[in-house]
Amino acid sequence: MEYIDSDSSSEDELTIMGQILVQAQIALISTEESSVQRGARKGKRPNIDRGARNAARQLEMDYFAENATYRTEFRRRFRMSRAMFIRVAQAVEAANPYFVQRPDATGKMGLTCLQKCTAANRQLAYGTAADATDEYVRLSESTARNCLLEYCRTVVAVFEEEYLRTPNAEDVARLLEEGRKRGFPGMLGSLDCCHWQWKNCPTAWAGQYKGKEKKPSIILEAVASQDLWIWHAFFGMPGSNNDINVLERSPLFTDLYSGKTPPIEYTVNNRVYTYGYYLADGIYPHLSTLVQTISAPVGQKRKNFAEKQEAARKDVERAFGVLGSRFAIVKNPARYWLKEDLAVIMRACIILHNMVVEDQRNDSSEEDPFLNGQEYAALNEDPAPDGSFDYFLSRYAQVHDTSLHQQLKEDLIEHLWQVKGEKDD
Repeated sequence: MEYIDSDSSSEDELTIMGQILVQAQIALISTEESSVQRGARKGKRPNIDRGARNAARQLEMDYFAENATYRTEFRRRFRMSRAMFIRVAQAVEAANPYFVQRPDATGKMGLTCLQKCTAANRQLAYGTAADATDEYVRLSESTARNCLLEYCRTVVAVFEEEYLRTPNAEDVARLLEEGRKRGFPGMLGSLDCCHWQWKNCPTAWAGQYKGKEKKPSIILEAVASQDLWIWHAFFGMPGSNNDINVLERSPLFTDLYSGKTPPIEYTVNNRVYTYGYYLADGIYPHLSTLVQTISAPVGQKRKNFAEKQEAARKDVERAFGVLGSRFAIVKNPARYWLKEDLAVIMRACIILHNMVVEDQRNDSSEEDPFLNGQEYAALNEDPAPDGSFDYFLSRYAQVHDTSLHQQLKEDLIEHLWQVKGEKDD
């Protein structure tokens, strides 16, 4: 009887199986190498030569050369002057290394700053998809998307402090003078909200972001002046909220409660007031810093007030319309998934909008008396806030004083009627 050594036979079988597996793996790898060209990483599609260098030269000849082909069309297509665009591009390049032209691992030079900024600007201005810039600027969809977000983040980081600031003493003086000329002494601007539809809102969030339009949206609360400058922007509240809910969460009056705003003093109908106000529609609460229209005015005085208030309050509506026309990305349904990305895009558009307003103001031939040394009414010095909670509560109570609101409204009605009589005479 012969005995078979089970241990030796098992080892032989394992050895044979191991050799078979190794040979199969080698064959599989060789097959993949022969059939698939790898890019920067294993299994990645090879990089496409889009001719970015030629596109950079063409872009330079079209818009930025001394004798550019489309020099006169620049403002219409970029939504800003060429000087302003170059200023923004240079500031973005200096602040963010992403926009600096650098070579890749093979030594090939990458995209220029102008190409990346143009791709981002076209997406903001026209609201087009990311891959729509490929045919002209010659960059991929993912790169165009990254350019947009990096551009917006950098614009916010560099220019927000100047172009989305709360009004300082000089700004307040200018706004008070503008309001006085229009018959509303003490007016600091117009307040309202608008919605930005969120196409790619996560399904789990859709309920709280759906408002009366039955589509998910995010709310922007803004204050604008007559020149369409947006002085305050609060973005991010779900679309199911109304304007009152947004105002309760908004930081609009935070500095006022803390005593950090510039002091104000003006006279209406021979009565002195120390808080500025915003024009608003009827849904807002009766605060001493908000003045609404009269929905069903009775008598010529109240009809005159309602007409003047509704006409002046259209400043913020015009600002929303110009913002959407200038940067169509905030008018079209938002395609980004993250709420943070939408917030930075909105803030960047508002900052660029204010920069355009300033640029056009500088190009205007009309002289600004404020810039030429004409003095406005002096502002009284407000006692320095002590930072106590009692100080906060006292100012909060004054803002929410409905009797003060009604008194201001009646004084404005009388003042506007007197102004109308003087003009008629």
